[in-house]
Amino acid sequence: MNVQEYKTAVAQLNLYSYHYYVMDNPLTTDEVYDKLYHEVLEYEHNHKNEILKNSPTQRVGEFISEGFAKASHLSRMWSLEDIFDADGLQKWLTKTYKLDKNISFYCEPKFDGASLNLIYKNGELTQGITRGDGEVGELITQNVKTIRSVPLSIEHKQTIEIRGEVVIFKDEFEKINKKRLKEGEAVFANPRNAAAGSLRQLDSSVTASRNLVFLPYGIGINALEYKLLSEAMEYIYSLGFRRPPNSSTCQDFEQIEAIYEVMKRDRDGYSMMLDGMVIKVNEISAQIDMGYTVKNPRFSVAYKFPAVEKITTVKNIVLQVGRSGVVTPVALVEPTDIDGVVVERATLHNFDEIDRKDIRLNDKVIILRSGDVIPKIIKVLTHERDATQVPFTRPTHCPVCSSELLDEGVLLKCQNLECNARVVNSIIYFASKPCLNIDGLGNKIVEALFHAGLVKSVVDLFDLTLDKLLALEGFKEKKSQNLLNSLENAKGCEYWRFINSLGIEHIGEVASKTLSENFGSGFVDVSKEQLVACEGIGEEMAESVLEFVRVNKETVLKLQGILQPKEPLQKIEAKENPFKAKTVVLTGTMSQSRSEIKEMLEELGAKISSSVSKKTDYLIYGEDAGSKYDKAMDLSVKCLTEDEMKKMTVEIL
Repeated sequence: MNVQEYKTAVAQLNLYSYHYYVMDNPLTTDEVYDKLYHEVLEYEHNHKNEILKNSPTQRVGEFISEGFAKASHLSRMWSLEDIFDADGLQKWLTKTYKLDKNISFYCEPKFDGASLNLIYKNGELTQGITRGDGEVGELITQNVKTIRSVPLSIEHKQTIEIRGEVVIFKDEFEKINKKRLKEGEAVFANPRNAAAGSLRQLDSSVTASRNLVFLPYGIGINALEYKLLSEAMEYIYSLGFRRPPNSSTCQDFEQIEAIYEVMKRDRDGYSMMLDGMVIKVNEISAQIDMGYTVKNPRFSVAYKFPAVEKITTVKNIVLQVGRSGVVTPVALVEPTDIDGVVVERATLHNFDEIDRKDIRLNDKVIILRSGDVIPKIIKVLTHERDATQVPFTRPTHCPVCSSELLDEGVLLKCQNLECNARVVNSIIYFASKPCLNIDGLGNKIVEALFHAGLVKSVVDLFDLTLDKLLALEGFKEKKSQNLLNSLENAKGCEYWRFINSLGIEHIGEVASKTLSENFGSGFVDVSKEQLVACEGIGEEMAESVLEFVRVNKETVLKLQGILQPKEPLQKIEAKENPFKAKTVVLTGTMSQSRSEIKEMLEELGAKISSSVSKKTDYLIYGEDAGSKYDKAMDLSVKCLTEDEMKKMTVEIL
């Protein structure tokens, strides 16, 4: 490689990085990028005096600081006034219109991360400074250079400050916490803390490992001549910065409120955490005329979302028994209003979670509510403890039937098949749509049959008669006969549905199909070695199958005799096609039902998964694709519309 080839290679690598980290649109494979990167690295090793400042090798975090120096911003980084409702918005608009009536507004998400000021001189990144007190912050340039969405150089040659928020995407946050947990380190309470902590690492290699993302939201010192902020920000994005989602311009209260309501509704669908919406006067001359108060700009305000984190008190920890016998602890907390919903319960996931966080009765805790998911405890306020806190004792017996629990470390399980909690929930699952789809056997009907003593296990369902049902209150002849017909229709079901209906821990629809295709009715006699040899069946799943069969083999054989499920046909291998042996995820609303598309792809030899991961080959999406689409883009998974998928299959089918 000569010097010109080196410069061309650096430019090519930067183009690849821009499309991957900023545009979410990869131009090449990791293999091609890595090969070129190492060629550049080798050239630089032999020509140290020729290393370009914008070479991607200069991002590598190998710098360890003894501490951060202080640095002044070229212009002050202001904090924003907060408003919390429509009345607050109307009051702010009234004040703003008194200063200038001929204005429009620029609205964008308020990201929940760490503010950062980037200073470029002569097109080169010279300083990265934290917000600090707004006048002076910490100089963290070496760490900033590890952030792939921060250009090391830009085409703009005049001095400019570009302000933005450094965030960690939700998926990356979960990965970081899992890794820290595995290594015995304290986990971060939320993505905001993780982003701030990652930026201020003395070892820049740690910062580099965290996949931070910079999202620009404004400009400090600059010599731009744009009249509108929206135009100026478009120019900033054109310099190579990542475009934040869903910025828009509008004219008045109604339009601002409409944008806010949509953003608030969709907040959980964003890849990063949001805590509100920022509203700015769009006309830059009007911003200059309006100026600042002692604390805030008069031309901008933060319209905050209702709080999703609140402090409350753990009053008790109760135990729930699921259909598979797993005992789950749930915290009962002091009733607390979060975003208009009164929260009285918080999930604890498992008993290790209680031990790891050292959650005690009467502890003050921070709970987080996200969407419609049951809230969870994210932090115990240990400094608030007095003499009233009581450690939680790990149970040894089932809270429903009092039988001894099987302790698997993280999980505690009730093994008693006649446990009331297991019977009702297992029957409800047995009759559900992904299993035997027994019409007329809803939750209330199952509970009525159980409390009347007619069913004490799944097997008892098939001993029901018309006379027995008519003896129950509320059971008319037509309703009773329909239920008996549905039970009869369940016979002769596909074998994978039969396996799925058993409710084996860790075994869902995909794994049930795998067991059915590989073993059929012989799955009750397979060894661990045979199970783990199947693609998609891991050690934990294999152990779960073996444990279930050991305890329930007699019941399984009895049910099999009653239902006579169809043994799987010898699968005809699909001919070669783009989807054969590929892992596919479906999301969004399509012209056909997802079940029909799923069946078609399975006939082509595809493996349908419910979640996106690095192993996903294709994401096929329709309208309202949501978070699965975002994750697929983050992981560079190939995304296809329904029409694109059909074009790929038209010659095959």
